[in-house]
Amino acid sequence: MKKTVLTYGFISGAIAAAFMLTTLPFMDHGTKGLIVGYTGIVLSALLVFFGVRSYRDTVGQGRISFGRAFGVGILITLISCLCYVATWELIYFKLKPDIADTMFSGEIDRLKAAGASQDKIDAATLQAESFKKMLDNPLINGCLTFIEPFPVGLAITLISAAILRRKQEAPAVT
Repeated sequence: MKKTVLTYGFISGAIAAAFMLTTLPFMDHGTKGLIVGYTGIVLSALLVFFGVRSYRDTVGQGRISFGRAFGVGILITLISCLCYVATWELIYFKLKPDIADTMFSGEIDRLKAAGASQDKIDAATLQAESFKKMLDNPLINGCLTFIEPFPVGLAITLISAAILRRKQEAPAVT
């Protein structure tokens, strides 16, 4: 199980990381970055299915229980999510340390352009500063980042375990 989980987990993590790095130029363009980012998360999560199937066909000799399939899938998901978090931490703290300022200033600019009241703009600015302080803590930043891809991976794990499970065939009665 270890080889399958590590192989598929790190391939999935590499895909998620590559898509995250690809979104950097789109960070200031609203939904384009979100679309590219979540596409990467879904594509990387699909490797859970292939990893569970590979485990079933090679190690399980064509059979796997729902529990074992779930175990393999969730471990692949965890490795992938940790790669995703590591990539974001690298981006946030080293490659683009001003990324929070850029994201939040864009939101404030949109409020101003929409003609929001000064009270609303001040409240949004205060909230952005508070959130930025929170993100400056690597542990909190990592936890918040982890919950972006994990639900997708969990859903793909459950679906894969349900689809790919195969019980041992009963001996033929003659």
